[in-house]
Amino acid sequence: MKVAAIVPAAGKGSRIKSKIEKPYIELCGKPILVHTLLRLSKNRYITEIVVALSKNRVNDFRRRIINRFGIKKVKIVTGGRRRSDSVFSALKNVSGDMDYILIHDGIRPFITDSLICASLKAACKFGASVVAVPVKSTLKYLGKDRRVKYTPDRRNFWEAQTPQVFRRDLIERAFRKARKSLKSYRRKAIFLTDDSMLVEYSGVRPKVVPGSYSNIKITTPEDLELAKILCRSRK
Repeated sequence: MKVAAIVPAAGKGSRIKSKIEKPYIELCGKPILVHTLLRLSKNRYITEIVVALSKNRVNDFRRRIINRFGIKKVKIVTGGRRRSDSVFSALKNVSGDMDYILIHDGIRPFITDSLICASLKAACKFGASVVAVPVKSTLKYLGKDRRVKYTPDRRNFWEAQTPQVFRRDLIERAFRKARKSLKSYRRKAIFLTDDSMLVEYSGVRPKVVPGSYSNIKITTPEDLELAKILCRSRK
């Protein structure tokens, strides 16, 4: 089994209110993205890591990040305006002999080796896997007027995380199907918030792998403060 990890990392810092792009904000002395890449590179099943970056970061990324921190297995590609565009760009650059594609957010630095292995095991059996945690809060479904229509049973809802792992042919077929009709893809890409949605549209039902509430995605100032606490506690 050969596994390629795709890491979309072309995001800006708008929601986190930072002039520095999110992946490069420092966390315990290293950029957030470095924590992520180091954890992925140490997994014995991952053969290569394809990182999708913003255009202005591509040229100096190997010197300033990869070589400086001694990260192995990395390929670098230019990402796109949307997350799905970055993933597709990386997917096109995966080596031809890879069997499975693992996709993980660049700004989700607390991924563990055991979670990677559990995701791969589930994908090998079911074709696709998604790490997720049970929703803790009560959910409300609203109408356009922002009045509550109903309150669903939260026991049926899980919050999706990454990694998400797919048999290569499934994720490639899902992207091809979505992009056949470019106008339709552009409409869908606006709300495609994770990659499993694409394979779900193709009729695949990914297996959920129980994740961790500390496997956070750093998108807001509050997330960053929590990440600092988590990072210090793991030293």
